[in-house]
Amino acid sequence: MRPPFACFALLAGALAAPPSLAAQAAAGGPIADRYQAVAGRIIAEATRDSAAWQRLARLVDTFGHRLSGSASLERAIDWVLAEMQRDGLQNVRGEPVMVPHWVRGDESAELVSPRPQRLAMLGLGGSVGTSRRGITAEVLVVTSFADLMARAAEARGKIVLFDVPFANYGATVRYRSDGPSAAARAGAVACLIRTVASYSIGSPHTGALQYDSTVQRIPAAALSVEDAMMLHRMSDRGERVVVRLTMEARMLPDAPSRNIVAELVGSERPEEVVVLGGHIDSWDVGQGAMDDGGGVVAAWEAVRLLQRLGLRPRRTVRVVGWTNEENGLRGGNAYRDAHAAELDDHVLAIETDGGVFRPLGYGFTGSDSALALVRQVASLLRPIGADSISRGGGGADIGPIMRRGVPGLGLNVDGTRYFWFHHSDGDTVDKLDPRDMAQCVAALAVMAYVVADLPERLPRGTAPAPALAR
Repeated sequence: MRPPFACFALLAGALAAPPSLAAQAAAGGPIADRYQAVAGRIIAEATRDSAAWQRLARLVDTFGHRLSGSASLERAIDWVLAEMQRDGLQNVRGEPVMVPHWVRGDESAELVSPRPQRLAMLGLGGSVGTSRRGITAEVLVVTSFADLMARAAEARGKIVLFDVPFANYGATVRYRSDGPSAAARAGAVACLIRTVASYSIGSPHTGALQYDSTVQRIPAAALSVEDAMMLHRMSDRGERVVVRLTMEARMLPDAPSRNIVAELVGSERPEEVVVLGGHIDSWDVGQGAMDDGGGVVAAWEAVRLLQRLGLRPRRTVRVVGWTNEENGLRGGNAYRDAHAAELDDHVLAIETDGGVFRPLGYGFTGSDSALALVRQVASLLRPIGADSISRGGGGADIGPIMRRGVPGLGLNVDGTRYFWFHHSDGDTVDKLDPRDMAQCVAALAVMAYVVADLPERLPRGTAPAPALAR
């Protein structure tokens, strides 16, 4: 059953009435004048039920997490492609990509001294493993890279723990990506980090590390916020903290995967493309519903919605489910390479990879003249509060084509709770609200349709793609 959203039924009735000239002017100018009625139809249809959330729930409940190289990822891709065919989308295909295949295996961290306790941990993606008997060593707790450098003489032969509170993702994630090599440079035998999370109930979060090729690769894992703080307190009291770390993590040969591609072919300029999507892979914990099954399904539903309404814009709207965003970005790079000859005809790229929470608007990277047009389009999203356009935006998967000159948009959402669940066992579909997701579908569908249908193309600019932490 598709439960109606009563508030949006009222909105649909209001939008169906012809707007006054004053209201049209206030809505943002000529683009709003031309597209307000169709935008109202799109918003009303997108938000009338929970179809998008239900489809996401079926995806993640059926296949679970989808780590690159896993059978669950490939089965999920098969299912999505078959469903897209059933939806009647055009040019449905899987474009081949070779992806890294990291396997976690069994793992554990145990406090040995000053008392025995099992610690909540998750190995970091791409980490090497320990020997079968594990690593048992004293822990050196540090609070920053500078603190480690100052105490480097103490680190040799120890497990270094970075206990760094969450400030923001960009600042704190450096300890996950660069901490293991910094610890190895100081002579540590393993590295632990306080998990990169803004809130915790004993829940560690994984994510990719980046080994420096000039130093030895050492095993690395995240501890829950609570356990990292406990070890820190013990150390501050002068107690000798000893931990046993055991990890079976290993890297296997690259494995075949695919980018998911489907289209609504343009009526006048089919060679020109507006591309939108998210990444179909996830980490091997939770369901990957928030990061980023929801982004893929919202973009897919946006294109399906346009088709269902009989809205065929001048240009082609292409939905992509990129593979291997989490631990390699092979899908984004492969898309750039496979479509290199067509990138001059990519009018706009849109990515959603922040969870399909309540949409607020977009971040845009491109020329000033393109920004002015995008702001006019976004004014059509004022009824759902998603009309804000800020400078600087995009996404990891569209970054490779943005660096080739394609203007980029990243969907901005209310991310208050995103880093509570990101890369953890808590990333499950129940964290997402069907109404929020329906509004994300509406925001994506309106933006993609109007930009694809405008008589004029978005002007190109020279603004570089922003660097985005993953």
